[in-house]
Amino acid sequence: MTESERVCAGSLLGTEGLSRAAIEEYLDGAVRYRNAPIWETGLAQSPVALMFMEPSTRTRFSFEMACHRLGAVPLAMSTQGTSISKGETLLDSARLMREIGASVVVLRHRTEGAPHEVARELGLPVINAGDGTHEHPTQALLDLLTMRDALGTLEGRRVAIVGDIQHSRVARSNIFALKTMGVEVCVSGPSELCPDSVASWGVTVHRDLDALVGEVDVMMMLRIQRERIEGHALPSVGEYRSRYGLTEARAARMRPHAVVLHPAPMNRGVEIDDVVADGSRSRIFEQMRNGVFVRMACVKKAATGDA
Repeated sequence: MTESERVCAGSLLGTEGLSRAAIEEYLDGAVRYRNAPIWETGLAQSPVALMFMEPSTRTRFSFEMACHRLGAVPLAMSTQGTSISKGETLLDSARLMREIGASVVVLRHRTEGAPHEVARELGLPVINAGDGTHEHPTQALLDLLTMRDALGTLEGRRVAIVGDIQHSRVARSNIFALKTMGVEVCVSGPSELCPDSVASWGVTVHRDLDALVGEVDVMMMLRIQRERIEGHALPSVGEYRSRYGLTEARAARMRPHAVVLHPAPMNRGVEIDDVVADGSRSRIFEQMRNGVFVRMACVKKAATGDA
């Protein structure tokens, strides 16, 4: 059993080490929830702690909606308006959630490994909603579901992830999960954000996006993680868009069936043009919608053992 599956039964701490069967269970569970005509009630009144120690829009609100659709009670906590702002430790705040009855903890934190530490300490299932530059497994799962919806199958496909690879927990979780599902992953970006060393993750590094764009089934665009970068000279906005932005002209050279994804928030006019983000190839808003159903499966799996 891997670290992701061992720390606490039901925890989802990362996609690294997750089996294909485990990934498919989450995806298939999400599809069942998406196709269900009514909301679930299986977790009626079960408290789920949503501890978001970093800003979040899509992840936080989709977890809240997932809890409501499962009949669970979301207990939302952030750094503002709680004792964390008074100096209380993360573990003490998490212990509070356990003692008042939370059955699952969903944690976003700027420190790599924080969800693993909380899972070990609490003995409760923990879902990693993003830990520093490490992983963001539920985002990767909803991305895979969106790709599978668009392409029919993942096995043998080729996916390009473009932009700030080094600082992106989304990129890391996607790379681990996609490779497990038999996908070839290519990455592209400036050397400051996509160094040659990321090839050690089992991906191929491309500097020429124009040569790559017509050879893949999915273009996943990432924003520059400026909040995680210190002391690095970055390309200007104009230079970045010119070399690594998915412009209308670049998108026109994509394969006929190829689709565009972005975990958002998007920096429109930088890594992606409006006409591409809102165009027929875009699956960006489908990603957001799928996020609710994937997170329903993750919460249900954490709480009951079955997605």
